[in-house]
Amino acid sequence: MSGGPPRMPAPVCLIENAEGGLRTVESALDILRGIQQPVVVVAVVGLYRTGKSYLMNRLAGQQSGFALGSTIESKTKGIWMWCVPHPSKPGHTLLLLDTEGLGDVDKGDSKNDAWVFCLGVLLSSTLVYNSRGTIDNQALEKLHYVTELTDHIRIKSAEAPDDDEEDDDEEDSKFNRYFPGFVWAVRDFTLERKIDGRDVSEDEYLDFALQLKKGLSKKLVTYNLPRQCIRNFFPTRKCFTFPFPTSAKNMTNLDSMAEADLCPDFRDVADRFCSHVFAESRVKTVQGGHKVTGSRFSHLVKIYVDTINSGAVPCLENAVVAMAEIENQSAVNECFRLYEQGMGDFSKAFPTDLGTVSTEHLRLDGLAMQEFQKRSFKDEGGKYMTQLAEKVSQLYEKLITLNMEASEKLCRNLLLDLYGPIAGNIKQGTYAKSGGYEIYCRDRDAMVAKYRQQDKKGMKGEEVLEEFLQEKNAEANSILKADERLTEADKKMAEEAQKMELLEQANRAEEEKYRQLESLLQEETRNHQENLRRLEEKQKQECALLTDELQRALESKMAEQQLLLTQGFHQQEKELQEQIKQLREEQAQREEQEARLREEKQERAARETVQMFGNALDVYYNYKQKKEDRRMIQLTAQKEKYAYRNNKMKALKAAQGVTVGPKVTVGPKVGDAPKVGEAPKVAGTSKGGLPAGQKTLDDFGLKKKPSL
Repeated sequence: MSGGPPRMPAPVCLIENAEGGLRTVESALDILRGIQQPVVVVAVVGLYRTGKSYLMNRLAGQQSGFALGSTIESKTKGIWMWCVPHPSKPGHTLLLLDTEGLGDVDKGDSKNDAWVFCLGVLLSSTLVYNSRGTIDNQALEKLHYVTELTDHIRIKSAEAPDDDEEDDDEEDSKFNRYFPGFVWAVRDFTLERKIDGRDVSEDEYLDFALQLKKGLSKKLVTYNLPRQCIRNFFPTRKCFTFPFPTSAKNMTNLDSMAEADLCPDFRDVADRFCSHVFAESRVKTVQGGHKVTGSRFSHLVKIYVDTINSGAVPCLENAVVAMAEIENQSAVNECFRLYEQGMGDFSKAFPTDLGTVSTEHLRLDGLAMQEFQKRSFKDEGGKYMTQLAEKVSQLYEKLITLNMEASEKLCRNLLLDLYGPIAGNIKQGTYAKSGGYEIYCRDRDAMVAKYRQQDKKGMKGEEVLEEFLQEKNAEANSILKADERLTEADKKMAEEAQKMELLEQANRAEEEKYRQLESLLQEETRNHQENLRRLEEKQKQECALLTDELQRALESKMAEQQLLLTQGFHQQEKELQEQIKQLREEQAQREEQEARLREEKQERAARETVQMFGNALDVYYNYKQKKEDRRMIQLTAQKEKYAYRNNKMKALKAAQGVTVGPKVTVGPKVGDAPKVGEAPKVAGTSKGGLPAGQKTLDDFGLKKKPSL
């Protein structure tokens, strides 16, 4: 499956135990960074030379892997990891951690043991404590590391003085919300599991060993402390008692022995142990119930080890915040690259129309946001989602500009190619003759028609055409003025007609711009609303995770409360009752906070919608105003044109002897009446009866006075 663990033939060192302290191994972190699946982390801790590595090999489904060793020396140094596909949870990775044995006399540094134990607790979702013999007071005294957890781990940043006992007690009561499940594996167990002559289960045996004693003497407090810590800190407890796997003489060959050569009872317990771990071990989570992937786990390891090396105490809250910042920023970068690569490939097809660009943008933006939703967590206020949206928007604006530039270049080249024959005619003087302007206009109109027939001109088709015609306007006027066939009145009329055509083309270009702007505004509105929906959905998911976290903690506390009540520890039961009350109050506060956040989101969304609608209205009204201005210019030009044509018509009628006003009458002289079927003649007139050089109404298409 994509994002799963690579094939690892053997474990690798994750955290080295160097002379200067603990140190992460970069090659192991690289393996984790490539795992995008949720991880189920099982760590084994315990005294050295107690067979911890064998259990890890069994969980990995291998006979060998983690070094077992056959001498009194500890073989495992630091913390080693083995990542394998989870055998019963598809799409999950089983991450096994084998820790350095505690109590190794060669180390000579007890602090190192405490930090190894703490890292096992901090990093795992199931902690296996491995010991030999029985669970007695001596075994629990060796587990003194559990009593030191409160000195080595904090849940929240220290805002109050360290000696604030009330705050420390309140924080300690929350450990079981974040700590892993606890499994005690008792190796080489030879006793009968009987209590008061009654056979008991392994779990009953563990509960019996963890029973508290009543009293407040120093001796009893010391006796109760490790037991109380296990009961309070870990949300679940499980026990397995393993008999000897084989005879003593064969123990040195345990990693090379066939399964059939092992003791049947040992195989049975080992199988039950593995089945329990596979079925009951939960995905590793951090504060807030956020699931941890391999990539997130790599950050968590680095943060904890760096904190320890700095001399500070690892803080769960700080670690989650730091991990979220790293992972969310990484998610922003990766998801932006996904969009950038997709749009980069698409931009090779530029120029294209805005609708096609918009469709591809929305598709890739949706993919990038979906991937971000999968990878991000604890994105307070949608900070990183907004960052991704802004980066996508900025790149999209650049791509729109590039598309327009490509469109402009293509359209200009196309116009130059189509205008080539006209330019050739101008050089040859084709239009520099009587009637040349009419030929020029016919050729130019044909060129414009061919241009409009071309597909895939992109976003600036009409705008470039407008600019081109404006550039050629002086050329057209030059040809017009040089045309001897046209009178001054004709030239004036033609010039006005040319202005009207340019104005109409400008109107088309403006319409095209407006449609594109309107489309971009609608697209921005849809994107914004979709991002709000995604953010709200993500926050709902994270609220649900936190609710589940609180519910599990509540159930664990209630189960422990019932057990204490049964055993007669009323004082401890009252303390738990207070903790349960606090958990329920926290649940209620959380629900109120969620409701308040929902209301705030709705109000914010309403405000943003109104603002965006207002922006759209501003654009629309600006466009309408410009359109009205253009309409008034056109109307004025038309009135001037009609006034000119009306005056021309009056002049023509006057030349034909038509009475134009009450005082002026123009007609033929008396005695010069024309013959039947012959037009009246006027001195100095042409064949049609008009003065030489004048045209008839039909020549201008004016048989009657036009109405304004």
